[in-house]
Parts: sequence; C-alpha cells; structure tokens
Amino acid sequence: MEHNQRTFEEVTFQAKICLRERLRRSQNTIKFYNGLWYRIKRYMKLHNIKFIDATVCNNYILQEYGHLDYNTLAKRDKDCVKAFTTLIEFLETGTILPVKEVTNFDGSIGKIMINYLTFKSTQRLAKHTIYEYEQQLYRFLKFLNEIQVISIDSINQLHILNYIKQINPHTISLAHIAIRVLRDFFKYLFFQQILDKDFSWLMPKDNYKSQPKIPSTYSVEEVEKLIGTIDRGHAVGKRDYAIILLASRLGLRASDIANLKFENIFWEQSSIHLTQFKTGKKIELPLLSEIGNSLVDYLKYSRPKSEEPFVFLCARSPFNSINTSVITRIVQNTFVKTGINTKGRRHGPHSLRHSLAGRLLEQQTTLPVISEVLGHENTESTRFYLRIDLISLRQCVLEVPVVSQDFYSQKGGYFYE
Repeated sequence: MEHNQRTFEEVTFQAKICLRERLRRSQNTIKFYNGLWYRIKRYMKLHNIKFIDATVCNNYILQEYGHLDYNTLAKRDKDCVKAFTTLIEFLETGTILPVKEVTNFDGSIGKIMINYLTFKSTQRLAKHTIYEYEQQLYRFLKFLNEIQVISIDSINQLHILNYIKQINPHTISLAHIAIRVLRDFFKYLFFQQILDKDFSWLMPKDNYKSQPKIPSTYSVEEVEKLIGTIDRGHAVGKRDYAIILLASRLGLRASDIANLKFENIFWEQSSIHLTQFKTGKKIELPLLSEIGNSLVDYLKYSRPKSEEPFVFLCARSPFNSINTSVITRIVQNTFVKTGINTKGRRHGPHSLRHSLAGRLLEQQTTLPVISEVLGHENTESTRFYLRIDLISLRQCVLEVPVVSQDFYSQKGGYFYE
C-alpha cells in the first residue's frame, strides 16, 4: 500500500468514520479510542513529528509498554493497546476489519465447507461477504459437532430446523443471514451431488426487509470544488486528479479504476473499454477530453517508469499498481481538504458514482441509459437511485384535500368536546 504523508487529524478523522459506519461502534467507544489516540499526537509533538504512520504508532507503544507480553497486561492497558493497534491497522490497510472469530473446519463436514467457501471466492464476492459466509457456516458446524453429527450424509431435516430455531429470535438480521447462507450451501451440496436431497427448500422464509440506505450524493458545486482542490503541480496530484475525474465524470468504481490498463484505453476512438470487476460485464465509455488530457498529463510527466500494464501506480518504490483502498483514501483525503461538510454522508469514490447518477436523474435521463452508463446488469439495480431524485419525487406528491371545519366539530367525533 502507498503511504502518502498524512496528518494526525486526517487519519483519525477517517478512522472514526470507519469505526462508526463500518463497524457500528457506539459514540462512547469512538470517544474512548479518540482520547487514547491523542496520546500519540502529544508524542508526535514532543518529538517534532509532523506526519503519522504505523512506525510512529509502534514506537509509541514500545515507549509505553516496552516488550511486555500482551497477555500479562492489565485490562485497562490491553484496551489501550487495542485502540493503538486499531489505528495502526487503519494506517496500513485503509480500513478496520471486525474482530474475526477463529474458525476451525475440522472433520469431513468441515472440509466440504472449505471447498464451498473456495467456490464462493471465485464468484467475485467482496471479502466481507466471504467472511460472513465463513462465520455462519462455522457456527452451523459447531452446532452439528455438539449434537455429534460428523457426516454430511447424517444431516436431516430436524437438525436443520433445530439449528435455525436456536438462533436468537431478537437478532432478526442474523437469522436472515444464517438462513440465506445455509440455503445456498445446501443448494451447492445438491448440485455437486454431495447430497441426493435438496435441503435448501427447508429453509423458512422470513419477513426481514433490509432497506438500503439512501445513497450519499454531492451537488455539482461540491464535486467541482472537490476536483478544483487537487494540487496538480506535483506528481501525486496529477495522478489523483485523473482518478477523481474517472470516478466523478464516468462513475467508475474504485476496483475498475485500480485495474485500468493501457489496453483499455482506445485513444483514436476516444473511448474506454473494460470488463467490470464486480459484475464481469463489458462496458464502453467515452474518453472525455477532460479525462484524456488528465491521463496524458499524468502519463507524460508523473507516472514512474515501469513495465506494469496498469495505468495508475504507487508514487513510491517499488511502484506497484494501486489497489481499491488507495483509491478510496485518495478521494476521502481530498474531501477532507476541501472542507465540504460530509457529516451523515459517505465520501469515498462510490459517493461520486452516486452523485453522477443523481445528476443524470435530474436531467430526466431514462433508467436504461443510466444503467448503461453505470454498467448495471439491469435497471433493477438502477432503481436504487430513484430515491435521490428529489425533483421527480416532488412531482409525485399529491395535494392533501382541505378538511371541512365540520369534521372537527361533528358530534361524537374524536375532536368533539
């Protein structure tokens, strides 16, 4: 991962957003972590350190706790170290992952589950989705071990129903996820002829409805301010400018920007052809002159010399191709520098994709056209954005008829005295 120079304020601001939005940590927990992180700020000030990185944090931990065994620390000290290592994780990876339950897929059923997880990993699923599948299957495996079911052929309808029944009914979303994962797992077993019965039909239907959050969007003025903030006078700025243009003007996902290769750019045709990483769908987008010029500026004056086929590289040796977390951090850092109020709104590259969809809706662009621009497989995915088109939604509002005063004074009515 690339390590640009970042201030303490920039890093901790983004880390707190990650704790709140990704891990759903309480405000008290975030406040506790933030208070501990400020110890590192004081350490930096004392040693005249301007920018923060993982080495700075590790040196602080070494100063405070030396080479003591973590297991011998008091609970308070363990909590402190956990807060510091969480910040280190964010500095090194650009995100904070939930604490993973240790899984051990022993036995013949465990081996089958591992094969299933390997199969799911080939389907372009996100890492957190694979993690979710792994956790759910491991809990089911533990249940089977407890009732001494050690062979896949020994599983019957009663085992499955009893497992679902013992899931905490108050955690509706958890039960929903467990049912979904097991349904898919048993379909896999049936189609792979591991089981001669399809137990997926046994999974009960639940009424859980996960209403997606309204996409985070930014106005045209805010997007232009974001683009205008980038300092194109140095190499990193030229690269970041081209990246943010691809996200805001074409709505490309971070994964597709990171994986963009020279072979995807057709200069003579002024177009970009690529296969989306998420969906596997091929799309063709216009190489707008603004984007083309930014790419030429980066490639001619800023891109390190490298045989890498990828367009965008890290700014420091060994000049590898950048990954999606770097793309996300570039956009987030730029938002922070603009001073744009991002409270209650995500401010990564996907918010620029959402903002583009919003502008197209405001211009009364039809859903099939927006689907084509964004590379959706069908218009059902695009309907997700309809809720941000406030102008069109206002046109759907019906006038409330005037209520006669007699209604309020009618004898026996609710308002009658």
